[in-house]
Amino acid sequence: MKITASPRSPEERKRDVLARLERELDIWVASADADGVPCLVPLWFLWDGQAVWLSTRATNPTGRNLTDGRRTRLAFADTRDVVLVDGEATAFTAQDVPAAAVGAFRAKYGWDPREDRAPYSFFRVRPVRVQAWHEVHELPQRHLMRDGTWVV
Repeated sequence: MKITASPRSPEERKRDVLARLERELDIWVASADADGVPCLVPLWFLWDGQAVWLSTRATNPTGRNLTDGRRTRLAFADTRDVVLVDGEATAFTAQDVPAAAVGAFRAKYGWDPREDRAPYSFFRVRPVRVQAWHEVHELPQRHLMRDGTWVV
């Protein structure tokens, strides 16, 4: 993408974001503890059409932060094709996670976190705000979702 290229329309950006949510394997997960100490890790994820599902050990910083703080920012690794998703996380134990989420993890990655020796939690992240842009010329129309509603 060159800065001289025409900006994508908001509708095109939304399509691109949804396509990435379907095809990407990893997403950066940012969280913070009660003291504001940040934590940033890449995790496998899946998109169910409404929310992002994550799974991580309940005892690691991300697991604790998402359980306690419930807020997160998700991002893909590409700095020239930025996607930021601010969301609210709901924690699920291995016992109460919906079967569809576990089945989707198994289908996408060949892995069921519940079968790991260490206890894993699951987190459903409902997007509240989504931004997407290529370079500075797309910044003015970067907001695709606000207050949990797509604006395009």
